[in-house]
Amino acid sequence: MREIGLLGLNHKTAPLEIRERLAFVNLEELKKGLSLLKEERTLKEALILSTCNRVELYAVSPQLSDVLLFGVLEKLKGVSSGDIASFCYFKVGEEAVRHLFLVASSLDSMVIGEPQILGQLKEAYEVALKAGTVGFFLHRLFQRAFFVGKRVRRETGIGDGAISVSHVAVELAKKIFGDLENKRILIVGAGEMCELAARHFHSHGVREIMVANRTWQRGVELASKIGGKPIPFEEVKERFKEVDIILSSTGASQPLIFKEDVKKALKYRKGRPLFIIDLAVPRDVEPEVNQLDGVFLYDIDDLKQVAQEHANNRLNEAERARELVEEEVGKFIRWYRSLEVVPTIKDLREWAETLRKKEMKRLLKGLSLDEKERHKVELLSKRLMNKFLHPLVVFLKAQAWDEDSKKEYSELIRCVFGLEDQ
Repeated sequence: MREIGLLGLNHKTAPLEIRERLAFVNLEELKKGLSLLKEERTLKEALILSTCNRVELYAVSPQLSDVLLFGVLEKLKGVSSGDIASFCYFKVGEEAVRHLFLVASSLDSMVIGEPQILGQLKEAYEVALKAGTVGFFLHRLFQRAFFVGKRVRRETGIGDGAISVSHVAVELAKKIFGDLENKRILIVGAGEMCELAARHFHSHGVREIMVANRTWQRGVELASKIGGKPIPFEEVKERFKEVDIILSSTGASQPLIFKEDVKKALKYRKGRPLFIIDLAVPRDVEPEVNQLDGVFLYDIDDLKQVAQEHANNRLNEAERARELVEEEVGKFIRWYRSLEVVPTIKDLREWAETLRKKEMKRLLKGLSLDEKERHKVELLSKRLMNKFLHPLVVFLKAQAWDEDSKKEYSELIRCVFGLEDQ
């Protein structure tokens, strides 16, 4: 019986510098790796999953071992197993299946519930399929993993709610405005937080992004990165009346945006809401701004609180998700272990079919039946054969869960029906 297993490392077991050394950074490198795996004669099937948070080799072999997979990894990446062994995990059989299902369900991700991993798994599967390293077992295993990942997202709330500050800001904007496609945003500042948040808003279709920074050149650089338009810092207050969203994160020691400035701008807005996101510490926006009608002000603590609430909800849903994973692991392992009695079931069916054909030939020889009648008799004989065999097949598959019973009853049935020589 061939064994399914994996050797890997992830964000929980290995620091970034180790993951970088073992990562397959592009499609060509991945193809080269699969080609080398294909040359390994003891490996019957193989697949490589490489993301920023994990590198995992999945394999099927009648003689699977961590030594074998470490040797393959040494060839692929030119690293010594002694240097990386302490960062790796090796899982076989049921543990390997459980691990993959947890990965597909994003329960093993850095951010529980993130949706990207399922797509990354599918890409890894497609590349391996085209490379000819996916066979019967990995095909069945990964198709089931895709199903489990989708089922977990469908039946639990594990993916509900943004859990990063930037994502929360976008989600809150959607609640205020609905569609963001025709909205304008003013970015005040040009640091990392501003860039990350701006990218999230841009990816959700914000029509126009203006960037203002005290240092003009840095503002120009950020605007070019995100497809925005730089404006002089002195024009910030004038833009309040035309934008829908203001996002500010500077290093100023005192507020830059005051209640009176926003109040003046509201006269020109004709009732349009204004969403202000203050990511700065100390705060860039005077807290009293939140007293104005039609203005929604959120500071960094507000956003973190929302993010934490969402994260807590996901953790609660993760327990339900793990229950679903365990249910699916059990189903797959029962199917997998039933394969070990398949040769006996196959031989039993062949024995019965040979006997059926022999007796049918003898019966039909003495009867004068037309084609339609012969077909009916033939069909009856097949139905009877299947009904007689069904209890035996079900019984054998049920025993597949227990190693001793599986072997004992398979041998007994082979002996009773004279299948020893087949």
